Amino acid sequence: MPGPAADGRQVPFRNAKEEIRARIEVSGGGGDPQRLGGRGQRQIVVWRNVVLMSLLHLGAVYSLALIPKAKLLTLLWAYFCFLLSALGVTAGAHRLWSHRSYKAKLPLRIFLAVANSMAFQNDIFEWSRDHRVHHKYSETDADPHNARRGFFFSHIGWLFVRKHPDVIEKGRKLDLTDLLADPVVRFQRKYYKITVVLMCFVIPTLVPWCAWEESLWNSYFLASILRYTISLNISWLVNSAAHMYGNRPYDKHISPRQNPLVTLGAIGEGFHNYHHTFPFDYSASEFGLNFNPTTWFIDLMCWLGLATDRKRATKPMIKARKARTGDGST
Repeated sequence: MPGPAADGRQVPFRNAKEEIRARIEVSGGGGDPQRLGGRGQRQIVVWRNVVLMSLLHLGAVYSLALIPKAKLLTLLWAYFCFLLSALGVTAGAHRLWSHRSYKAKLPLRIFLAVANSMAFQNDIFEWSRDHRVHHKYSETDADPHNARRGFFFSHIGWLFVRKHPDVIEKGRKLDLTDLLADPVVRFQRKYYKITVVLMCFVIPTLVPWCAWEESLWNSYFLASILRYTISLNISWLVNSAAHMYGNRPYDKHISPRQNPLVTLGAIGEGFHNYHHTFPFDYSASEFGLNFNPTTWFIDLMCWLGLATDRKRATKPMIKARKARTGDGST
């Protein structure tokens, strides 16, 4: 569930236009767009990220023209890499390390850390720290991708500017000893750059080239660049679309929504109103295995003896919360 607002009260969710209008009024109508970052803070653009993300997306657009020329195995391999990297985020950094919603034995933690490096969305420690801040201070200046600042900011714009000081301040106050106590997290953080180069770019490119003689050009742009760009944007939709579009059957007082399209793309992460209401639930959904490949994976790992202690919200708990704070939808 979201934490308290910056002033100690729960601030109702507003759309981007309302938020900009409110901040202009508070600042006296100065009109400086760089000061719309909250409390009059001037936003410092990280031009390196702007350039790199622009080049990455241009490369992805070019990659689309290569699809008809590629071998079917290459396209299937790219999709497999997408699923693998997605699990590194959803089952790994998110449900395991951020929320501790289940326990994983060492072989599974190593696998998820490797998959997380393929995802290239910051190392497990940093991802989990920022996600815990996001939950505790959701939709405030301490939220790294505060949806109250609009779709673009919550989707990708938050990567184009320096973090708001509140994000850094609140992040430093969190108890992260559980993350630092995990040797897998420490190892991945120490060697993150090396593992990212290997898992996100080198291995996805070399496998099609070596195994079924795909061209190195097609392998790189399809299995690395296009796959990586798509996986990033689908993950970002959880921060943007799933905080703006959909119903709120569990808590109508918070912005996260149930978004079926995000659920399909993000292998089970679009039940966002439920997740913010019951963040400890390993399934991140009331519906268990339905439309939730990440839950399938965790259940399979439990069946294999590699995962244990799955946490769940009980049916009476869910029913009572729906009746008390839900919007009446299902």
